[in-house]
Amino acid sequence: MKIGVISDTHIPKRAKALPEVVLKVFKDLDHIIHAGDIMSIGVLNTLKELAPVTAVAGNLDSPELTESLAEKKLLRLGGFTFGIFHGHGKKGKTLDRAIQSFQGHKVDCIIFCHSHIPYCQNHGDILLFNPVSPTDKRRNIYYSFGIIEVNKTISPQLIYFDGEGKIIDI
Repeated sequence: MKIGVISDTHIPKRAKALPEVVLKVFKDLDHIIHAGDIMSIGVLNTLKELAPVTAVAGNLDSPELTESLAEKKLLRLGGFTFGIFHGHGKKGKTLDRAIQSFQGHKVDCIIFCHSHIPYCQNHGDILLFNPVSPTDKRRNIYYSFGIIEVNKTISPQLIYFDGEGKIIDI
């Protein structure tokens, strides 16, 4: 199973549409996860044309979008449980809020963002994965999104690309 992971698309504020490189890589997926700050329902509609989508709301999403999505979700894919949470809150660091949001739940992977800092590390038995943003790189050199392959294990990959849409091997 192949899962696309995206967050902080900030459309139309940061871009008019999803970058072509994202659409190209996402065309043969089994599922797509969007970790919030979508800002436009059109983003989800575009992604749904490629694969089934699970999304959560971020702190910049409209009240209507937030109400229809919820702020966190648990999702079972390929025999693993994924916790999805944008990462916003008032206390502590984004990483800590992501971990705390799923305490008491058995999760194999937590997908989050908000900080715009790429992250892909195991904390004990839990993979924490922050794909950052394909439209808002902030202080990062490159834009990014992720792919997670699920077989007997969870194999994550951050995919970086430049402003021309060229994938960068890091």
